[in-house]
Amino acid sequence: MAVECDVAYLGELRCEAKHGPSSVCLVTDAPVDNHGRGESFSPTDLVGAALGTCLLTIVGIVAQRHGWNVAGVRAHVSKEMIQQPVRRIGRLAARITFPATAAAGLSAEDRTRLETAARRCPVHQSLHPDIDAPIEFIYEQ
Repeated sequence: MAVECDVAYLGELRCEAKHGPSSVCLVTDAPVDNHGRGESFSPTDLVGAALGTCLLTIVGIVAQRHGWNVAGVRAHVSKEMIQQPVRRIGRLAARITFPATAAAGLSAEDRTRLETAARRCPVHQSLHPDIDAPIEFIYEQ
């Protein structure tokens, strides 16, 4: 089933995207280094946000399926642009951190299962192979 999104150009390098199923809207702005004001997510920032939220959603699905409490798990995504041969995302480095309360309840096998599933998240799998997209997992003690 397709999910629809309507996008309107608001002027001054801003767009508004409306999520069809929920009618929730978000605004994008061009980044400062590309003629914008950088006052909201840029379109490429949304790719990083999509990766981080997808990784955590997959972790949540696997944890829920197995009855593991992963409340408080966090993702940090660092997006780096490159200019050559064209302006595009060159690197999306993700770090997933499990707080000590969640990490303590996970065996080595559980962690492997979570990490494997996260690496198969749909956004990560959809990234072009030229994008360097490492994922680091941290288990606090």
